[in-house]
Formats: sequence, structure tokens, C-alpha cells
Amino acid sequence: MSELNKNISDFDEFQKQEQYINALQDILYARAGNKQPLAMVRTYGCQQNVADSEKIKGMFEQMGCSLTDNEEDADIIIFNTCAVREHAEDRVFGNVGALKPLKKKKPSLFIGLCGCMMEQEHIAEKIYKSYPYVSLVFGTHEIQRFPVLLYEAVTSKRIIARGQDDGKIYEGIPIHRDGSFKGWLPIMYGCDNFCSYCIVPYVRGRERSRKPDIILNDAREMVKAGFKDITLLGQNVNSYGKGLDEDIDFATLLKQVSDIDGDFRVRFMTSHPKDVSKKLIDTIAENDKICNHIHLPVQCGSDRILKRMNRKYDTEKYLEIVDYAKSKIPDLSITSDIIVGFPGETYEDFQQTLDLIRKVEFTSLFTFIYSARVGTPAAKMDDPVPYEEKAKWMSELLKVQEEIAAKRCAAMVGKTYRVLVEEQAKNGMLSSRTANNIIVEFDGSKDLIGTFCDVEVTQARNWILRGKKL
Repeated sequence: MSELNKNISDFDEFQKQEQYINALQDILYARAGNKQPLAMVRTYGCQQNVADSEKIKGMFEQMGCSLTDNEEDADIIIFNTCAVREHAEDRVFGNVGALKPLKKKKPSLFIGLCGCMMEQEHIAEKIYKSYPYVSLVFGTHEIQRFPVLLYEAVTSKRIIARGQDDGKIYEGIPIHRDGSFKGWLPIMYGCDNFCSYCIVPYVRGRERSRKPDIILNDAREMVKAGFKDITLLGQNVNSYGKGLDEDIDFATLLKQVSDIDGDFRVRFMTSHPKDVSKKLIDTIAENDKICNHIHLPVQCGSDRILKRMNRKYDTEKYLEIVDYAKSKIPDLSITSDIIVGFPGETYEDFQQTLDLIRKVEFTSLFTFIYSARVGTPAAKMDDPVPYEEKAKWMSELLKVQEEIAAKRCAAMVGKTYRVLVEEQAKNGMLSSRTANNIIVEFDGSKDLIGTFCDVEVTQARNWILRGKKL
């Protein structure tokens, strides 16, 4: 692995990032055939990856690049990868392999990979050996050094940089926001929970919080730029404040963001149940700008399996949170994550998950059949239940959730909601979203996209509502 752990201290011959960026402007222009280079960034995985990609795009623009979504047009392609599930990794390998003919056709094409997958040694080894046309690989801890790494990769040799978590937060990186009215605002990075199935703490590092004054300044700038829907991001936003000199928690920060002048709403994700406080729930209930939606991953309804998962709560604790939140927040929407078929899970354990789903009546669920991640404790656990059996359990779960969703949607017919119009759907109707994160489609002009309006729900269609603008 000596080739994969290059000593990158010699890259510091330039003292300022600007010098790398200025040098890259000329280099990339020449590589593109003496025209403005086109850069493509494809993102896999979570919203945090999306936020990271916005930084990479911001740096590309500083280098004089324009952005494109078309691989055929691109002079530079970067894949920002996800390591949470095997399916996401397989997609990356397949799509990188599909670039080989394009690289052969266009030898000047530069291909790079970054993100969570690249922080895993066995993945970096595979990329290095199997994809020689990939010139740059860097992990989540190296994003701030992207201009340095790119400069070296285009002028000298292949670079594979798997960084170490230094516990720092690097501010001031330029950002190209993908949206104009919906945006992501990271408030912290990393995770300290070490759930037995999860690779995130190993690839994202330990929890560290951004300073509140910087977050609030970013939020004000987003509101000033016309953003109507701002999502505060973190692997566990409820532990915000860790490592800061200021005495502040997430509930306080959330209120401070909502107190900013302007017509906008605030969301957040993700919340770990063990850290949800009554103060947080009360803050949501008392502030109209904070959406009445909580994404609260439970993962499983069996206390025995939750303990094996190292989740640090039981179902009684989880249901206490849910009951208190429902008593305080009108029309609350709760969504969750469920892992089906965790190592050692029995059908009886699974039935307890169904019981919990029926009790909570989630608005929607993100469901996954367990996927082993190399380097996690769960990957070493006995897993005797065959995949085919787990798939049957999944089908049973989806049927239960579909019935709950249909019941909830039917109860919304005849009610009026303030929605943010997000896009034109494939059927030609406008697609909008309520504060409690439910999609409503209605007929209207595309000029409404990016604005709030009132819509009366006229029809329920399980997952999506139909309505009419008032």
C-alpha cells in the first residue's frame, strides 16, 4: 500500500491555495483544447455528500470551469461516492467501469473519485489496481485540499490520498449551490455513535461542530439569496455543540436560525433518538418556521437487536420521544430508517419491528435489507438467515407501511396546506411539499416553482396527494 499513502507534504511548495487555483486555470484550459473546461460532479449517497459536492463544484468554478451534467461533454469527471450500503458501492464501480470507452475516445478526459468509499483501504486498493484510468482518488478528509491534489494529478502522477481525521473544520471553501430555493447547511461533521453496522464514523471521523456565528451567517446569506427551505445537516444534529467553547445545543441553534428575518422554513437531519431532548421538541412546537417533521431512525423494533446494533436506546425510550413529540407538535410527521435482517435477527424480532411501525404510524420509511460493511463489528457477526427470507420480510413490512401511508393520506383530503412548489412533475403537474414533508401535486404555472402557496388536498394516492391551488 505504499503507493496509496503518498507523502503529500511536498505539495506545500505553494503557500496559498490561490496559487494552485490560478495555475490550474491555465492547465485545465489547455487540456480542454484551449477552451473553457467543463467539469461534471456526480453524487452518490446522503445529503452530506451533496453538500460536499457543492464545495467541489465551487472550487471548480474558481479554476475557471463551467459545470455540466453530461459525461460526453465533460473534460473532468468526479464521482463523489457513498459507502453506507453495498448497492451504492456496486453502482460506483459499474459507472466508473463504463467510463473506460469514453476515456479511450477522449484521452484528455480526467477522471477522479472522492468521498466515503475512498476512505476505505480495500476500496482504494481496488481502484488503484483495477481502474488505471482514474487519476485522482481522495477521501472525505481531503476535500479542502482538492486544488492541491488536482494540480499534482494533472501535472505529475496518479494521486490516491486517504487522509486522517485531524478533528478540524475548514471554513471558507467556495460553494456552488445546486438549488436556488432549497439548500443544505452543514452544522457539524462526523459521528461518535459507532453503531455496529455503520461505516460512517470510520470514513467521516469523529463529531465536530461548526461555530454558531458562522452557521448563522451562512443561513442569513441563504435567506438573502432567496432560499425558502433550508436543511441543517449532520450525522447526528442532536449532539451539536460538542467541542465548542460556546455553551450551545442544537435546540438553541435551531431557534437562532428560525429567528432570522425572512419567509423561509427550516428542516434538519439526521436525529439520533438517544439524543432527542424535550427542549428540542418544545423548540419545534414553538416556532412556525421549523417544519413539523422529524426524521428519527429507529432501525429495528426489537430491543435485543437494538442492543446488538449498539443504538443505546430501547423501544420504550423511542416511543416516549414519539408520544411527547406528537402531544406537542400539531400534525407532526415522523419518518424513519429500518434495517431488515440484521445479523441474528429472527422472524419474532422482525414482528416486533412491525408492531412498532403500527404504533408510531410513520409517514414514510427508508427501508434496507442489511448490508455488511467491511470494518464494522456487525460484519463479523453470524448471519444465518438467507437473503431470500429477508426479502420476504421486507415485502411484508412494505405492505404494512403502505396501509399506514394510505390511511394518513386519506385523512388529509379536504384540508389546506401551505406548500413550497419544487418542480414540474413528469405528468406535467406541479410537485410541491408540505412542511411535514408530504408531496402534493396540482395544476399550475411553472412560474410558481420556488414559491409558497396554499393548496387544498382533493385526492389521496397512497404516497402522493393531489390538490388544487387556492
